[in-house]
Amino acid sequence: MTHDQTVARDGAREALLSALEPHLSPGAAGWLSEARERIAAAPEAAATALPAVGRRCGRGPLRAEGTGWDGWSVDDAARVVLLLELPCTGDALAARLTDLYRYGDAAERRGVLRALAVLDAELGDGALPLVHDALRTNDTRLVAAALGPYGGARLADHAWRQAVLKCVFVGVPLAVVDGLARRADAELARMMADYARERTAAGRDVPPDVAGFLDPPTAGTRSPESPESPDQKV
Repeated sequence: MTHDQTVARDGAREALLSALEPHLSPGAAGWLSEARERIAAAPEAAATALPAVGRRCGRGPLRAEGTGWDGWSVDDAARVVLLLELPCTGDALAARLTDLYRYGDAAERRGVLRALAVLDAELGDGALPLVHDALRTNDTRLVAAALGPYGGARLADHAWRQAVLKCVFVGVPLAVVDGLARRADAELARMMADYARERTAAGRDVPPDVAGFLDPPTAGTRSPESPESPDQKV
């Protein structure tokens, strides 16, 4: 692991532990510390620690406004803290995360997806199959987590557009899509317009997130997140 990668892990771990502190009882904090030590010494310990996180640490919302963790739960954050202790990187890290994702329940899978942003520099594209798998589900929690910073940066254009459209289909607010303003383009606007026409023809309302792409005459040339900038190309 490089110095920069170590610094990235340490910074994320410190910030998450700080956000978790108000939510954890002394017993929960002690368990989390012990679980971190077990995983650092033996990565296979993550397979038994991750399923216990919700029961040990709680499942309520994480109150950490302005941190980029909007929509996270306490167990999300605790699982990411544990995953940051895995003593491996590169392909070995991707393989370990893949196993934890494959055999985990929805909450554990979401924790793995949340961790990808912090581990991006270590993983490269190695965890993209997990993102694609999450996007094939109809679990809105997994779809939303898959379109965090890792998926938002690394999905190919066509796959990313299809993922954004899937958010509309399953009811995931586009506000959770990382990098939407940066990556939205004329082709995505066309796809949204086609979807809107289908909805209108069927006598159904057009979701507000879709309508944001359809503001003439600039549909396809500005971000739905930035209506005040009609000259901004997206």
